[in-house]
Amino acid sequence: MRLLLCCLILAAPVLAQVPDCALVPGWTQQGPTRSYSADNLFEYMDGNAEGYLIYGFLRMQGVTCRRGGDSILMDVSEMTGPDAAYGIFTSNRDPAQPIQPLGMGGQIVPRRAMFAKGRYYVELAANPDKDHRAALRAFAAALVARTPGQSTLPETLGWFDSERLISVRLVPESVLGLRLLKRGYVAQYDAGKAFIVTEDSAEAAAATMTRLRARLGQTEPARVGEDAFQARDRYLGGLCIFRKGRYLAGWAGLPDPMQAAGRAGQLAARIP
Repeated sequence: MRLLLCCLILAAPVLAQVPDCALVPGWTQQGPTRSYSADNLFEYMDGNAEGYLIYGFLRMQGVTCRRGGDSILMDVSEMTGPDAAYGIFTSNRDPAQPIQPLGMGGQIVPRRAMFAKGRYYVELAANPDKDHRAALRAFAAALVARTPGQSTLPETLGWFDSERLISVRLVPESVLGLRLLKRGYVAQYDAGKAFIVTEDSAEAAAATMTRLRARLGQTEPARVGEDAFQARDRYLGGLCIFRKGRYLAGWAGLPDPMQAAGRAGQLAARIP
């Protein structure tokens, strides 16, 4: 029994659920370790907690580190999976600043650093008001090295056409403003937008397609994927939605439904 317990401990992920101030020389922990779950995150974040919960937040461990008059707050959030971790990163990052190669993606600005790797989303916030980028880079590099999980982007992102692409983000609920499309990636282009929603099964995706037809009203069949329709919507413009296996995807916001169907066909060809 003792041998089994030892093996389980050794097989556990290398990630310290509590980030360690000693990762960078000269820094020491100030105050107790923080620990929160989905049930009590509001005690720490107040009004911001909901923004984490809708992306699939499970738990958080954090510490505050101090060196002289400087402090860095570090929080490691475990999410339901890589899509959720990358999704909350894209939600919190500064869109005016570039994404840097930290895990699946990261960002470091004078008083803040963040990255997503595997199922983890890591944030660092520095005080007082000055440029802390050197320390933030050191901590971020050390944390990336010891955080388990993939550093490659979620596979779904590679299915979007990169030409004229402005941004891609995970929408945690009501994709395109349609409650039936519960959660998925939306790619914004200079004209129109594409989306991909993953259902639990092909049967679930087919059932959602039936409900979408009823929701949107006047639709016409389209020859895309395994099942598709095109329509003109008051708010979404020319659109085409198709199903391929357990994926629901398509284009919206174009002047003409036929144009949306053409773009949707190109997207369908890239989805396995």
